[in-house]
This record gives sequence, C-alpha cells and structure tokens, in this order.
Amino acid sequence: MDGKMQDGRLSTGITGLDEVLVGGFLPGRSYLVRGGPGTGKSTVGLQFLIAGADSGEKVLYITLDESKTQIIKDGEKKQFNMKGLSFLDLSPTSEFFSKMETYDIFSPAEVEREPITRQIIENVEKLKPRRVFLDAITQFRYLIPDAFQFRKQVVSFLRFLQENGATVLLASEGSKEAPDEDLQFLSDGILELKYNGGARTLSMTKFRGSDFQKGDHSLKLDSTGATLFPKLVPGAFRQDFLPDTLSSGIPELDELLNGGLERGTVTIITGPTGVGKTTLGSLFMKEAAGRGERSVLYTFEENLQTLLQRSEAINIPIHTMIQNGSLSVISVEPLQYTPEEFSRLVRREVEVKGATIVMIDSMSGYKLSLGGADIIPNVHALSKYLANMGVTVLLINEVEAITGEFKATEMSISYLADNIVFLRYIEIDGELRKVLGVLKKRLSSFQRTLRELEVTKFGVKVGKPLSGLRGILSGKPEFIKKTE
Repeated sequence: MDGKMQDGRLSTGITGLDEVLVGGFLPGRSYLVRGGPGTGKSTVGLQFLIAGADSGEKVLYITLDESKTQIIKDGEKKQFNMKGLSFLDLSPTSEFFSKMETYDIFSPAEVEREPITRQIIENVEKLKPRRVFLDAITQFRYLIPDAFQFRKQVVSFLRFLQENGATVLLASEGSKEAPDEDLQFLSDGILELKYNGGARTLSMTKFRGSDFQKGDHSLKLDSTGATLFPKLVPGAFRQDFLPDTLSSGIPELDELLNGGLERGTVTIITGPTGVGKTTLGSLFMKEAAGRGERSVLYTFEENLQTLLQRSEAINIPIHTMIQNGSLSVISVEPLQYTPEEFSRLVRREVEVKGATIVMIDSMSGYKLSLGGADIIPNVHALSKYLANMGVTVLLINEVEAITGEFKATEMSISYLADNIVFLRYIEIDGELRKVLGVLKKRLSSFQRTLRELEVTKFGVKVGKPLSGLRGILSGKPEFIKKTE
C-alpha cells in the first residue's frame, strides 16, 4: 500500500485502519497511540513508518526504551522491510548502569541544550523526515517531573517536528504512574489500544479536522504484524440490484413462498435438529449455481466432508458446485474469528468474489463463535449490510424443542427477517413426519398452509397442502374429523 493516499492523507500502513480514519492520517499533525503493555503500540508505529518508507518518504524512529538492534530483529521476524528506516537510539546502554550516569531529556535552561535534545535536533534537521515515531513519550515525563515544564517542552518539541514537515506518532502507556491526559489534549488524534486477555481492540477517540468510524474495532497482532477489522456500518454500503425473485427449484415450495425469495432479503429458516433446514437452504444455492451465480456457506457446526456426503446422498451436487466456483463452503471453528473479522471475510466474498447468496449455518454456532458477545448487534449489522448489497441472506436457526409450543427463534432475532420459513416434526398415525410452512413474508403474500417435506435419495419433495390438520403450533397436531 502506498504511504501517500490520493487525497493527500497518509496511509497508516495497517489494513483496516485507513478505513476507520476515512482515508488515513492528516499530514503535518501529531497523534497519540496509547495503551498498556502488549497492546501493539510499537507495531502500529513501526508499520506507519514502513508505509512511508515504502513510498519513498524519509522516516525516523526515535526510541527511548528498546534498543535499535532489538527493534530491527523483531521487525525482521515479522518480515517487515526495515531497510528504509532511520533510527535515533536514545535508549540507555549497559554503560549507563556501570558508570551510574544520569541525564535529562530536556533541560529548563534556555542557554545550553542537553546532549539528547541536541541529537534530536541534529537528526531531524539533517534527515527532514516526513514521518516520526517516538517510542515512548512516557519516558519524557519521568525525566521532567514538573508538569508545567513537561507540557511546555512537549508543545515545543511537536512544533519543531511539524515545522520541519513531519507527521508524528507518540506512544504512551497512560498508566496511573504516568498519566497522559495533557498529551491527549495536545494531540490532534488519539488511538486507544486495549487488550483484555481475550481480544484486542483499537478505537479512535479524537481526530481533529476529520470524521472517523467510532467504536471499538477488532485488532489482530500476529507474526505478520497488526491488522484492523473495523466494525461493520451497514449504511456505508449500498449497490443497485434487480429485486427479482429467486426460485428454490421445487415448484411446491415456490408456491408456498409466492414464487420464491426476493433478492436482497433476509430469511430465517428455523426448526429442530435434523429436520432439513440446511438442505432447504441449499436448494436456493443450487438454483443460483444454475443461473451462473455464486453462493457462500459458512458452517459453524458441520464439517465439509459430512456436508458433501449428506448433500450428494440427496442429489444436491455441492462438490460439483465447489469445483466450478459457484459455491464456497467455509468451516468456522468456535472463537476462530472476532465478529468484525468474520464480517471482513463475508465482505470479501461479496465485494471481491461476487457472492449473491450467503448462508450462515447456524445461529447457535455463530453465537458460540462470538465467545459470549451479544449476537443481535452483530447479526443485525451483517444482515443489513448484505441486504444493502443485494445479497440474499439465509440464516439457519435451530430451536431446542423438537415438540411442544412453537417458537420461531430463541435469540430474539425474528425482527431481522423479511421471511421466516419454519420446519417441524409431527406425528401422524404413529409415524414421525416433517412439515414446513411460512410464518412471515414482508414483500409479498404467501400461502398460509402447511406442506409435508420429504428428503430422499432422489432429492427434496414438498407435498400438497395438508388440509384438516390443526394444533401444529401448539405441538399437538390432529386431524379434524369431517362431519358426515
């Protein structure tokens, strides 16, 4: 990625962060990167410098804590290109301990500058860096205990860098021992990094002169560096599409749905385990493949091999659809992705690969993968985004009760659905059978009858409307005896 964006902004060098900042940093300003140990401050600063160096800018890494040698080693382990970086290593050497030397970063004396101040000035005036990362400005506070002098010196320092054309990132731990409220006031922007032991987040709490995406965004640190996964804002995405109706390929089912499912709608297919929910959803993807469209199935519970075997056994050619590129089946392990990271995967399938149908199987598995997070805001954002993009959404929902009082869902997500298709088991003459019906269809009318569903080796069969049957929703179905 080029360090310089088209509108003059500077790329952060971190995938996803430019999106949060609506294009990147404003040049010639100072930004505070604050957070506790291990939250990724140094990595953010390093990638910011590398993005500039890769685009031909001169950049400077000023370190007051970790040595230059160690920083380079850590960067090379992440396969960063460290060759274009200049360093000013002001970290204490081993001689500091052996000789018991002490020094100040800034001296209040105006006549004579301290050696370290002189080094900073000389390096900046000689190099003329476009980007500077100072790691960490917390060290300044330890060496200038007077609050007024500290603030005055920091203001002077930032003005010096900016007057020399630099955009500055300052790392700060912001601890109780070294609070940084004054630095927050002085900075043009604040990047807040957090790590709670299970998840990392980044939030922009201030950005002078620009809008930005608010909220906690998921941050991932791994062997390749930092990647940000912004919160999905559905209203920011929209594309034109034809509001046509998608057939299931089963005439009787299409009759029940008044022709099928409208493109760009959200459908909940709900029912107990083993009743045929995934199979029913697969019918729409099979028909889409016949039209040359692409679908994607995210499975949180069933592995690919089991899905392939079961689908082939009922004449749904999942394997062929995968081979010809009309279907992607992605198995998702619990806790593998954050909600934002999962949304990014879905966006890639839609925006890059052109998927027109997305099926999530199932909501209970998706909830488990969130690690206890509230499922409703995440499903809401993802569903609305997909609908805005003209994608047909199939949400597979499993209810725990096989018999008994009817419940559409047990997660309070029914309001999201444009369509609700339910499947149930019923007992007729001592035999367990499957039936399906439509509970809701927002954009058109639908048949308010029930039909029997059979899944055989020849495929899916939907019968004629069942008449004379009552008590389905109460869990006690019975035929009404005709009066002779």
